[in-house]
Amino acid sequence: MVNRELPGTKRGFCRMLALFMLMFFSFSGQQAFGEQIPSTNAEAPVYEASRQQNEPLYASSSSKVKPEAAAAPKTVFLTFDDGPSALTCKVLDILKKNNIHATFFVLGEQVKRYPEVLQRIYEEGHAIGNHSYNHNYTELYSGFPVFWNQIKKTEEEVNRITGFRPQLVRAPGGTAGHFDDTYFRLMKLGGYIVTDWNVDSGDSKRRGVPESEIIKGAETPVKSDRVVLLMHDGSGHGESVKALPQIIAWYKSKGYQFGVLSPNDEPIQFKVNDKARSLKRTAPSEAWVQSHVAGNAALFADGKPLRLEVGPQETTLGPGEYLYENGRYLVPVRTVAARLGGTAAWNATTQTAGVALLAGTNKTLQIDMRSGSLSIRSPGKEQSARSTSIRVFNDAVWIPLRDLFDGAGYTHIVASENNKEKRVKVF
Repeated sequence: MVNRELPGTKRGFCRMLALFMLMFFSFSGQQAFGEQIPSTNAEAPVYEASRQQNEPLYASSSSKVKPEAAAAPKTVFLTFDDGPSALTCKVLDILKKNNIHATFFVLGEQVKRYPEVLQRIYEEGHAIGNHSYNHNYTELYSGFPVFWNQIKKTEEEVNRITGFRPQLVRAPGGTAGHFDDTYFRLMKLGGYIVTDWNVDSGDSKRRGVPESEIIKGAETPVKSDRVVLLMHDGSGHGESVKALPQIIAWYKSKGYQFGVLSPNDEPIQFKVNDKARSLKRTAPSEAWVQSHVAGNAALFADGKPLRLEVGPQETTLGPGEYLYENGRYLVPVRTVAARLGGTAAWNATTQTAGVALLAGTNKTLQIDMRSGSLSIRSPGKEQSARSTSIRVFNDAVWIPLRDLFDGAGYTHIVASENNKEKRVKVF
């Protein structure tokens, strides 16, 4: 190899080039391996901050980018008020044909007339809501206790047929102009979810609203991807049934999916307006609230059911239909008697409850609120009495389960519990 010296200028240039290349690769190496080899450069934290700012906002600990949350799909909730009726089965047939579900806000008096239709609504997976007992505005909005009593009466009818208690409530005519702050507050305290709507099909504006007008009303644009559509399946709403297939087709064409309302969803509620405030209804007393409303929310709480096995019969009390305090079960007398085929009657004058726990029994129990005693009466035998713990709760008389069945003549009561249920066997 021949060694030749470079001229001074060229030699200086090469030295500068070499120095530049050395600096370049040194910097590149730090960038490539900086996370593996800790840097001692005083400016390293500045570089590290710059590097972090350029990372994706949704980078996980494994440096993988999380996908953005999918947008909630557009959903329409078909809701039907005032049923069940003779028309409801036609509505159910249309829904079944389209493989969709709806929410039915039922009237208690209609449930009594058409129990088999309510059972079909329930079995086919539709949601059930409470729409009062008789839809009478004058009664319902005269004061909250009347409204409450109608809700509870309908609830018991639905529960009797389906074993389910509807937590969703829709006020007849909607809450606007009817609900004041007291109505809203006490319904919430009782555990109910009151829901209105944001699209009205207009099928109840007057008698005989034609199919075409109902369709037009149902297709009213709304600035929301969540449409709660008001319709009716009560008597006289045959045009609503005719309009339903086209309404379903229209929402499908607009990309909506169909859902059922749930107590877990944020409800649509109208605001209290001046009309409702001007009614100036007297709020119920605190004592009434405590005895009727305060504990009602427990009916909708999660918990184990209590199975009662009484001789050959068996019934179930859901969470909120029994209490467990200080090692004993407390139960509502009227509910237990009704479930076992017996009867219970309240005498407001004497403040006593008369109970025949089973059908056909000749032994009756009398619970005296004033003396706190339980009396047992049998034909040809003297009346015997014992003291018991009595409580008025959720508009019902509650006593210890053991006292109730001891009084009825049962001598053995065995309690057990597993991970699914609580059970009491009485014999």
